[in-house]
Amino acid sequence: MVAEVVELLGAADVVVDMTVGAGGHAAALLDAGVRDVVGVDRDPEALARAETSLAGYGDRVRLMRARFSEVDEDVVGRTVGGVLFDLGVSSMQLDEGERGFSFRTDGPLDMRMAGAADDEPSARDLVNELPEGELADILYRYGDERRSRRIAAAIVRRRPIQTTDELAGVIVSAVGRRPGGPHPARRSFQALRIAVNRELEELTASLPHAAGLLDPGGRVVVISYHSLEDGVVKRSFRDDDRLQVLTRKPAVPTDAERDANPRARSAKLRAAGRVEDAA
Repeated sequence: MVAEVVELLGAADVVVDMTVGAGGHAAALLDAGVRDVVGVDRDPEALARAETSLAGYGDRVRLMRARFSEVDEDVVGRTVGGVLFDLGVSSMQLDEGERGFSFRTDGPLDMRMAGAADDEPSARDLVNELPEGELADILYRYGDERRSRRIAAAIVRRRPIQTTDELAGVIVSAVGRRPGGPHPARRSFQALRIAVNRELEELTASLPHAAGLLDPGGRVVVISYHSLEDGVVKRSFRDDDRLQVLTRKPAVPTDAERDANPRARSAKLRAAGRVEDAA
């Protein structure tokens, strides 16, 4: 949803891109006339890619490794005209089997956004160490997996599980697979990734910081990919007296965008603006 992001943030002087990734949104904003971009990511590999892809913009780009919850005015060093979040896992992370995000590609069961640079528990740790009930709760809460207890019981019986292929196989054996239907491991993998990276907690903590980063009239834009994220964003925007909601209903991708990138089919974009006289 690059066009919508540029329309909402292209007039800002400085934008903090909280999920800079490979630098696609950052480049589009800089090309649209944004003077400077502060690119943030917790994934050091993503930052390395951004450093290469955005090198042509010189000192108009500043990159930093940080979690959402760590980024505020003190860290950035100033207030800004825009803040952007493009949530979830990137295509690059999904396509790299060694990162352990995808049930389609075999690799170690990791799922940490920062990989080895993150000393938090990995998906392998959760799968092999959590009590069965806690594991089932994670699959249900973060993946809306209605068969969570059956899957958790199968996982516990098959421990230890070390790879994405092993975990996907356990899930298929527990619940079966309908020909032509979505992969039965999809929801469980999503749930584990959200739990490993504390994604909802990080987002909840960060959105008030983002509002505090904004100059009067500045805007915060969030692209989310599932209902839990979207609910956090909707409530945070609604309940923050410093913000005025700019998107009564979330914007969604066009048919052409869905056709070009099926992974974007569930995207929802919400935006809010800093009230001019906010304290």
